[in-house]
Amino acid sequence: MPRRLTHTCVYVLDQESAKDFYTRRLGFEVRSDVMMGGEFEGAGRGFRWLTVGPADQPDVELILADVAMGHDARTSDQLRDLIAKGTFSAGSLATDDCRGDFERLRADGVEFLQEPMERPYGIEAVFRDDSGNWFSLNQMYG
Repeated sequence: MPRRLTHTCVYVLDQESAKDFYTRRLGFEVRSDVMMGGEFEGAGRGFRWLTVGPADQPDVELILADVAMGHDARTSDQLRDLIAKGTFSAGSLATDDCRGDFERLRADGVEFLQEPMERPYGIEAVFRDDSGNWFSLNQMYG
């Protein structure tokens, strides 16, 4: 049986821009940034394996994957359009200070879709990364 989640994929429109967003704005650490050889792609081309993660969770990595990774050109174009529209939620991030993080991130140019709001489970704000993926930022009660 699987024991825990270690990696999850977030498709991004530009890996270098995403790396900057996740590290500079969210404070994540780069875990891997390497070029993988053509043997990993059906078309014979390599790809960039870029992962980041929260400093306090060394066993969790977000794969900031180029939309072309593992997809044909038509699928890549479709994914690019859907991501840019803000179709996908990439997850939920925990914080100890939702309102403070909201103010800091907004001042740094992060686009918020929802300001901090009281919910039955805590305080939640919703933001988009630089590609269009949206995240829930949660300060849980109790």
